[in-house]
Amino acid sequence: MAQMKKKLLYTFSVLFLLSGYLNAQTRKEINDTIAKMPLFSIHKDNYFISGIPTNTEVSKKTADAKYQISFKQLLTRNTLPLDSYLYLTYTQKAFWNIYEFSSPFQEINFNPGIGLGKAIYKEDDQLAGLAAIELEHESNGRDSIYSRSWNRVTFSYHTSISPKTVLSVKAWVPFKYKDGNPELLEYVGPGEVNLSHEFKPDKLVFNLMIRKGLNWEWKGAIRSRLYYRPFEASSLYLMLEWYSGHAESLIDYSEFKSIVRFGFVIRSNELGILRAFD
Repeated sequence: MAQMKKKLLYTFSVLFLLSGYLNAQTRKEINDTIAKMPLFSIHKDNYFISGIPTNTEVSKKTADAKYQISFKQLLTRNTLPLDSYLYLTYTQKAFWNIYEFSSPFQEINFNPGIGLGKAIYKEDDQLAGLAAIELEHESNGRDSIYSRSWNRVTFSYHTSISPKTVLSVKAWVPFKYKDGNPELLEYVGPGEVNLSHEFKPDKLVFNLMIRKGLNWEWKGAIRSRLYYRPFEASSLYLMLEWYSGHAESLIDYSEFKSIVRFGFVIRSNELGILRAFD
């Protein structure tokens, strides 16, 4: 536990140093932006993708489709103490064996949450990043030996380290998870790091997510995504995703997967405020 705390402290120290590269955005500009934000918006990416495994035989049973629906509802704007704002989130991710007979669903994961967000400023009143603390629940809605669920308090920080690059770090403290998932942290670890880079703004974007389990072995996950928007008049992107590692879904979190999927996505612009004044 002490070693984990040291790693988290080091990660956040590096993160706050990198936040110095953020373009100048004043408190007033950020407050004006938050005041104009829609109450209902996309939280995480909404997508439908399908693909095949790269580490096992390709068949109707191993190929699948995956889709996600995610949204966010602001309950307040920056009117709470310390200019913070309260919000609700909901994400539903499904794994669909679409190529099998009768096309059964393998797994559906439900992830509701409530959070408190706040813009972080430097001494000169310019934006350093966005921070949030959230209470989340995630489960697969099943019972008996197939039940998987966990609860967590998460702490996240997002900052722009260049005009086209956003870095996000998210750490969690789990609770009430050992009954159905006693070894879960061996695979999901204490948190995750996301790096998103725009090669061409609103046109070609790369995202990388990394998790490392609480073990000395390679248990964790790397997920890379490449987004491309083919039509300027549309908000729809094409997405190529490669997921390699564990815990893509709850039902088989200990199983290693390597799978490439392709499809379409409506990207989240939740962190657009970090690029709003580039």
